[in-house]
Amino acid sequence: MGRLRQKGKAGAAKAYVTRSSAVKKLQCSLADFRRLCILKGIFPREPRSRKRANKGSSAPTSFYYAKDIAYLAHEPVLKKLREHKAFAKKLARALGRGEWSSAKSLEENKPVYRLDHIIKERYPTFVDAVRDIDDGLCMIFLFASLPSNDKIAPSLVENCSRLAAEWQLYIMHTHALRKIFLSIKGVYYQAEVFDQTVTWLVPYQFTQNIPTDVDVRVMLTFLELYQTLLGFVFFKLYTDAGLVYPPPLDTKKDEAGAGVGAFSLQEVKHVQPSTAAKSKEVEVDGKRVSSKDVRQTIKTIAASASGDPDVDMPPSEFNMANEEEEEFVAHPSTANPEEAASLPTLKTLSALPQSSSSKLFSPYTFWLSRETSRPIFEFIVRSFGGRLGWPASSGSGSPFDESDESITHVIIDRPVVEKPDQTEEERERRRRRKHVQPQWVVDCINAGKILLEDLYTQGKTLPPHLSPFGDRADAYDPTAGLTAEDIGMYEDEDVANEEEEQMEDSDEEEEVRPAQSALKAAAAAEDAAALRAAELEAEAAGVDYGTFEKEAKKAQTKSKKIEVPAEGSGEQDMNKMMMSNKQRKLYERMKYGEKKRTAERQNLEHKKKAIEKEKKRRTKS
Repeated sequence: MGRLRQKGKAGAAKAYVTRSSAVKKLQCSLADFRRLCILKGIFPREPRSRKRANKGSSAPTSFYYAKDIAYLAHEPVLKKLREHKAFAKKLARALGRGEWSSAKSLEENKPVYRLDHIIKERYPTFVDAVRDIDDGLCMIFLFASLPSNDKIAPSLVENCSRLAAEWQLYIMHTHALRKIFLSIKGVYYQAEVFDQTVTWLVPYQFTQNIPTDVDVRVMLTFLELYQTLLGFVFFKLYTDAGLVYPPPLDTKKDEAGAGVGAFSLQEVKHVQPSTAAKSKEVEVDGKRVSSKDVRQTIKTIAASASGDPDVDMPPSEFNMANEEEEEFVAHPSTANPEEAASLPTLKTLSALPQSSSSKLFSPYTFWLSRETSRPIFEFIVRSFGGRLGWPASSGSGSPFDESDESITHVIIDRPVVEKPDQTEEERERRRRRKHVQPQWVVDCINAGKILLEDLYTQGKTLPPHLSPFGDRADAYDPTAGLTAEDIGMYEDEDVANEEEEQMEDSDEEEEVRPAQSALKAAAAAEDAAALRAAELEAEAAGVDYGTFEKEAKKAQTKSKKIEVPAEGSGEQDMNKMMMSNKQRKLYERMKYGEKKRTAERQNLEHKKKAIEKEKKRRTKS
């Protein structure tokens, strides 16, 4: 006889736990439970049958895996939270009784938890951590621009500003920035760090207000985790680059509004160990032998045994150096002896020519006008090797002033204003420099080359600023020109519209009817014989050959568009019948997404065709 299964103690009822049961089991408050779930990466689950998971009840609730809750029960942070709860009770009692010495000692021994072990658990390798810092960077840049209040401490905003500056310094030092997009929300940046694409959003420098419907406590919990994560990541990045972390901060420059320029990057100085520490002495047969004597003896033995093949030579330092510098030799393949095996090695990869787009602005020197955002363009220009100066009203720390002769471009966002009291020297300086709008800098970076400045000069209407992140193959490309088929379709539509107007305005209806029937026959023609018959009918009706050919071509393209979706519909239905319910739903969601993207692309293409058609009509008129 099989084992009897009790109701509510097996299956979904055992695998899932409600939120109230989890809080009761962990013996913590709901706020602490939310904080633990955020820090450990645990989130609610959706069971297949909510009624079975809730032991027959259909009340709405949140479910968690029972294994996740058991995992939380052994968390050291939970123990610290319980200690903090007891500490708060003791502190309130001491303050209520007026025991100030006890309250001070309690405050000095306040329980504090650390998140280092959680970072090591959630990110086993460094690449995993780099891959997951997108949200962390967005969060610290957001809080760095927020005002401090009773919920957000000034020290928190200062720490976020420091982490944001450290990240920007590293990107500028390594020239890792790749793409930029100026949007309504802010500036999107994309960089490549350890072969990982990192994208983050930086808000514009406006006065920020915290909405009332946003739970700041949840955001602060995420920020607490991200600050610890970014501290680990930045230390590793700076150490691998040979830089001191954290970078030293000049307090005077920071108070003067230098921004990122207040931090200075310093290389790590490798201290040579002393000779006493290098040489280790060992007593052998009453004599002291150092490690230096041993290495010298090995070298003499290797030199004396160079002519004797029977003597085993120990690997000396010289031989080890030669082995490290040895290059891989490509041997021909047995299958194809003509082609040699091409395995890349570290030496060949380092010899490859590096991309010049990371030093795109190295030959140029920019001057920033006072109405443009200095933190944004200082980060962008310095990331691509350019030099940038700014007026004193934008902050201190400019490496040169406006009268510098090396300035090649002026980034300005004001209309052209003629100054009557301008000196000849100022006019000559203006003619020598190129005054461009800020979009030129971003478009050059996204294009990977220096664009012509004529379209971006001061006061001109700018070309559309397109997002560089649309990498899908079927995405709409507004920069793509019109094809010959599109131009032919516009001409056919124009001719058809003109013919319709002529047909409506003409009074000879009896002569028009044979022409219309001939054109309809040409549209319905399926083979060459039918097309030839329709052509003869159109000739007899007085329709010229050019109009007839355009109408036939237009009808064929329309029939092809109608027939394409119908192909393979029966086979698709048969394949869907063989799918499971889960696979069918997933397939339908995929097809729905494809149809939606196709409809959006077609809508944009239709708008573009209409605009081009209107431009063509205006040029003709």
